[in-house]
Amino acid sequence: MGEGNHTSAAGSAWSERFKSAGKNKVALIVAGLAVAFLMAGIVIQMFRAEPTAAGEGPGKSRSTKAGTARVSGSRPMAKVGSQMIDYDDVAAECVQRIGTEVLDNMINRIIIQQACLKRGITVSGDEVSQEIQKIAKKFNLDVKNWYQMLQAERELTPLQYQRDVIWPMLALRKVAGENVVITNEDRRKFYESEYGPRVKAKMIMLGKLGHAQKVWEKAQRNRDDFGRLAREHSIEPTSRSLDGAIPPIRMHVGAEEVVKAAFKLKLGEISGIIQAGPSRYVILLCEGETSPVAEYEEVREIIEEQLLEQKRQEAVAKVFTQLKKEIRVDNYLNRTSTGGIRQTSDTRNLAERNAAGLNKQPIRR
Repeated sequence: MGEGNHTSAAGSAWSERFKSAGKNKVALIVAGLAVAFLMAGIVIQMFRAEPTAAGEGPGKSRSTKAGTARVSGSRPMAKVGSQMIDYDDVAAECVQRIGTEVLDNMINRIIIQQACLKRGITVSGDEVSQEIQKIAKKFNLDVKNWYQMLQAERELTPLQYQRDVIWPMLALRKVAGENVVITNEDRRKFYESEYGPRVKAKMIMLGKLGHAQKVWEKAQRNRDDFGRLAREHSIEPTSRSLDGAIPPIRMHVGAEEVVKAAFKLKLGEISGIIQAGPSRYVILLCEGETSPVAEYEEVREIIEEQLLEQKRQEAVAKVFTQLKKEIRVDNYLNRTSTGGIRQTSDTRNLAERNAAGLNKQPIRR
């Protein structure tokens, strides 16, 4: 529901699972691991799998073992009647369709490879296999079934998963270092957001303050009209179709001002007009508060595991961003140049680069 959306579709399903599970510890563990998998989505988004055959080993752009060395454009690929289709024809079509995505993926992988080479870091095939076994085990799956799920849900082949997800994650984790700090404040906020009470509410979202003021006045006059007002006036399509119903609002999740206002409301109370973002004004009707999903001690180990993974992913994202800034990449397909800028007292080189239009400017060949 736009900027007022406090839970994703995955988060809603996760919440419903808890609702029926109560305090069943087995169910809590399974649900907790589902959240950890969503965190891993950060890495999956960062290293999108190429929709072509993967190399033999993670971290290699092409495997010599597979015998997939570069071929010349004269290699015939097909013959239609008397007309030949050669390698260059197929390659040009592939570049036109998916070249940007594939090239970005290769660039990211090579950036990580060069960082590892510079630091003497290696990630072995055994480490990749062990990590995959570890992840599959968390979901009570063997590796074969885990691969099948990835193929169905993410369209990732085993080799793509090894090369484009697991290898970069392990490599960047080594570059970033394994030391992470988890504070009691981190634990408290995580518990409150994932397992604490939630506010049940209906919402009306408007795009203009004047309109929001008029709708708020109507809602104040008759609270029973709130659902109808949401259906007639809200600009958020999902909740509008449900008479303003939204997933329970979680602490520390979503627009901060909306969350703060929600947790101050009493049953049946209507909030003031809350600015949730640019041209986004929210009115809430409180319908009560849920009980905590679990007591802290019941989920302490799950919280530690999830926080550790979250902190690692944050460190990985941070170090990868820094690596991209440090290394110059000339992308001739997109005609851009990025990175390679370092802090230096020699401003002449920077001025020359600016004059040449090479600092994040289109490349002119």
